[in-house]
Amino acid sequence: MREAFAHDAVLTMVDGADVGAPGAAITVALCGHWEHEPPCPLAPHHTAAERAADEVRLRTLFVVEPAREGEVRDLIRRALAGGALTDGDGLQSRWTLRSDGPAVVRADEADHARRLASS
Repeated sequence: MREAFAHDAVLTMVDGADVGAPGAAITVALCGHWEHEPPCPLAPHHTAAERAADEVRLRTLFVVEPAREGEVRDLIRRALAGGALTDGDGLQSRWTLRSDGPAVVRADEADHARRLASS
């Protein structure tokens, strides 16, 4: 049975870089491409990004069997540590991973987590 998990990260991104690129990189790592038919093959997920100047805070909510949690976190970490993503138009966004790690799933995320688990 899948459970909900959260992963937080802090990145540095230059002004003008696509703030959605790190989330797309996570989707590529977990699903093979940022555009794919549902469901996500390994771990249904959602990544939110908030920018403040050159700092971007990411929060990835995902559901997976508990035995595969470490595998998913490792894929997320490697995607973010890669520091770049080239979009379909050939434009590259770059970032630097400053920190990342497990986070507690918040009460206000419970409904979203249930929707991910049912996908």
